[in-house]
Amino acid sequence: MNDTRVDSQDHIDADTPSVARMYDYLLGGHYNYPSDREACDRLLTTVPSTRELAVNNRAFLVRVVRHIAEQHGIRQFIDHGSGLPTQDNVHQVAQAVDPDSRVVYVDNDPLVLGYGRAFLEENRNVLILESDMRDTGAIATAAERIIDFSRPVAALFVSVLHCIPDDDLGNPRTMVEDTVRLLAPGSVVVLCQLVSEDARIRHGVTELMREQTGDRWGRVRTKADVDELFTIPRLRVEEEVGLLDVTDWRPDTELVRRQATQEWIEYGGLATVG
Repeated sequence: MNDTRVDSQDHIDADTPSVARMYDYLLGGHYNYPSDREACDRLLTTVPSTRELAVNNRAFLVRVVRHIAEQHGIRQFIDHGSGLPTQDNVHQVAQAVDPDSRVVYVDNDPLVLGYGRAFLEENRNVLILESDMRDTGAIATAAERIIDFSRPVAALFVSVLHCIPDDDLGNPRTMVEDTVRLLAPGSVVVLCQLVSEDARIRHGVTELMREQTGDRWGRVRTKADVDELFTIPRLRVEEEVGLLDVTDWRPDTELVRRQATQEWIEYGGLATVG
């Protein structure tokens, strides 16, 4: 990594909840503030299953990265909206399979960037980029410091698409399409996001999160919205598994924390790039 400096936290707004810090709190982490914990408490009142959902989503990330490294033989990863460092990060899972695996983390939360650089300063095969996920051109240019786009790459969009609004600056489909155009055949794309088939939940949670986090939230979508993303040219859904609640994506154990209620789920899967 070229930039290993820990950014000053003077510009971190501790009074405004951050999606990354809220996720950290739900996972039992310590990189969060009272505002994040209060926001989670409000969210849990509306969707009580959210903590189990967060834990199961993190377990999915670990499984899918391991699967990509072991079964697809891919050694290059770009993790969009990576969030705060926790246990079993993408580089740790991938490098357990092959120490030469290279990982680019992309985020624009200052706390994520500061802690990430501090934790990863000794790992030359890991790069952390400060960027909006929608700026695919800038991400690709910077990622070329360690990523060879002529070879297969795993592009991860795990539990981040709901943070992207549908506006003039971009939307999930445009962002993913632009990314897929950069990828060599044999690459893979992992997509999942929070969905609900209950319009009241979609509207209520979307409004709540926008109220609390401002421009760092897009919207809760439907399964059909996510299905549509997998129709992007060159993407082929993994037929053996398909698209589903990620808790059920290639489970390696039955001992999972099942959601007691299903107001919303994390829905998506893996597609290969032809």
